[in-house]
Amino acid sequence: MLLYYAIPGFVILLSLEAWFSWREQRQLYDARDTWTSLGLGIGNVLVGFLTKALIFGFFTLLYRFRLFDLDINHWWYWGLLFLADDFAYYWFHRTAHHVNWFWASHVVHHSSEHYNLAAALRQTWTGNATGSFIFWAWMPLVGFHPLWILFMQQVSLIYQFWIHTETIRRLPAPLEKILNTPSHHRVHHGSDLKYLDRNHGGILIIWDRLFGTFQAEEERPTYGLTNNIRSFNPAVVALSTWAQLIGKARRAPSWRQALNYFVRPPGWSHDGSSKTVREMRAVKKN
Repeated sequence: MLLYYAIPGFVILLSLEAWFSWREQRQLYDARDTWTSLGLGIGNVLVGFLTKALIFGFFTLLYRFRLFDLDINHWWYWGLLFLADDFAYYWFHRTAHHVNWFWASHVVHHSSEHYNLAAALRQTWTGNATGSFIFWAWMPLVGFHPLWILFMQQVSLIYQFWIHTETIRRLPAPLEKILNTPSHHRVHHGSDLKYLDRNHGGILIIWDRLFGTFQAEEERPTYGLTNNIRSFNPAVVALSTWAQLIGKARRAPSWRQALNYFVRPPGWSHDGSSKTVREMRAVKKN
């Protein structure tokens, strides 16, 4: 898999950024936080050996019922594949911030209170197993081969590694308009109210501009979660939100309310004891 070949490059760039941080006394890294990120990244790779094989099998089954035969020998195939993957990623990512079922896995990536290349390695252990691949399931049905779908997903993931940095402030303006950049993604990792649930793009930022979820970087974000996970244990970070979600559902007064804990946005509660981002913004507005 393409991603595995990129891992040595990830380690080299991470080490260079950590050295730069130490030299400039910028405190971009915390040793415990970095080891947590590495542990989560290793766990994601190990789980991926099984889950990616199962997803490939599922996509291959769907591909048998494809509506079109798309020829990979045409240049436009690769352009369409790139746009289709990035579009699918945007909607997966946006949904992951608005539906607790997906957020319980995605929260892992937002759990660091530092923003550096190590944080890019904070990847879920449960995302594939709980259905994130569904957002790409339409692609084999329209004729994209499963092998190239998984390939493009890895291209997107590799691209997104380098944007997890504070050492790059801005790219030239035309690129900032089109691409997801460190500036745009810093906003996405901010826990400040105006930055929450913004800039969901993968490689391109055009979907956020088109669908109204774009927010420019203004002041430096406060990184992490609105309620941070106070642990450096990778297993706790990977699974604690699932445990909390299941616990809240079990204590709900009805099965409908229990279901709501999985399908409503993060912060939703049946008794109003916690608030969603929309509710927090409504309170501030009033």
